[in-house]
Amino acid sequence: MGVRRLIDDCCGAGARLMPLPEALAIIDRDLVPVTAVEHVPLWAALGRVLADDVTAAVSLPPLPNSAMDGYAVRAADMAADAETTLPVVARQAAGQPLEGEPAPGGAVRIFTGAPMPDGFDAVVMQEEAEVLDDGARVRLPAGVRAGVNVRHAGEDVREGAVVLRRGTRLRAQDVAMAAAVGRAELPVGAPLRVAVFSTGDELRDPGEALPHGCIYDANRQALKGMLAGLPVVVTDLGILPDDPEAVREALARAAPEHDVVVTSGGVSVGEEDHVRGAVEALGAITFWRLRLKPGKPAALGRIGETVFLGLPGNPVATIVTFLLIARPIILRLAGATDVAPRRFQVPADFHFEKKGGRREFIRVQLATAEDGRTVARTLTGQGSHLISSVVNAHGLAELEEDRPGVEPGDMLTVIPFPDTMAG
Repeated sequence: MGVRRLIDDCCGAGARLMPLPEALAIIDRDLVPVTAVEHVPLWAALGRVLADDVTAAVSLPPLPNSAMDGYAVRAADMAADAETTLPVVARQAAGQPLEGEPAPGGAVRIFTGAPMPDGFDAVVMQEEAEVLDDGARVRLPAGVRAGVNVRHAGEDVREGAVVLRRGTRLRAQDVAMAAAVGRAELPVGAPLRVAVFSTGDELRDPGEALPHGCIYDANRQALKGMLAGLPVVVTDLGILPDDPEAVREALARAAPEHDVVVTSGGVSVGEEDHVRGAVEALGAITFWRLRLKPGKPAALGRIGETVFLGLPGNPVATIVTFLLIARPIILRLAGATDVAPRRFQVPADFHFEKKGGRREFIRVQLATAEDGRTVARTLTGQGSHLISSVVNAHGLAELEEDRPGVEPGDMLTVIPFPDTMAG
């Protein structure tokens, strides 16, 4: 079950607006993963959530090896205060058998990544060596110390060590680590099944004729685009009319076949906003109205065992609430442990007056100032209906409820857009 415990103290007609931190605390407390586990090859694991710890089957590196192209020597054979000339007695390349017989008093021609011959404990890089007699001998500098230019066995990872933790959302470097320690496949959570609706008689799909008073549905496309970067399989269930029975029937059909149902529009307080009532008839609402701008009418609930996410109808509010609420919820349900958006401190390069009472997220661009610093610059239009404000932005600047505004030089908390939205 996705929602263990539902709290409905903010959903009455005169209900208070729930602060965003309180809503996020409910998500942290009450949501548990709903996915089954499957084993996939490494190439298919990228972006998925690891379902169990990964331990190293081998040490990294498995043997002492050379960090340089050069000559392997025994430090005991080298003079401390004078150059040393040694015969080249063997050759060792990475992945190749040793050619020759290494012995004390000799040098071994060696290449990066090649295993160190037994008893040899240092490597002199080839740029510091003088080759003599067509490579039969080599003159080496004074003061060569044991361990120089040698990578020690297990220096990076010890055999048996945990290298990746359960709940990790797998990146390219994580998959590389799994490969390096000998794993050919990984246990991951099965993709969440996510259904997406838009609601509204005024909506039309792009490419259709546009009657007077209607608009094209941008929200559903934005949601599918943002979901594309998550471990989910998306079902596009189209546009629902402003009809209570049609909305209820559509949600009742969709819920049993999906882990999450996401809608945009229909969760506000207007006479034509029917989604909230349909969810309450079929299940329960956890929270409904947030002290958030843009994005006040955002909802979390359940329909049977299925998690319901109701996002606002204005396009910018849909995108903002998806990033702040829906994305963490979906990652949590998928089994991820690190679900919060990344936040960075960036100085402001603008003036902005904020109205009190709500936590506000303004769209900003990141730019390079004359002194070379990265700064945040605001965009002219900040209305929740202005799609251009997210098209031209690099992320969101978070302004807390009691913050009066922004002045140049103030430090801002900036949430950069994820990859599917980044420029």
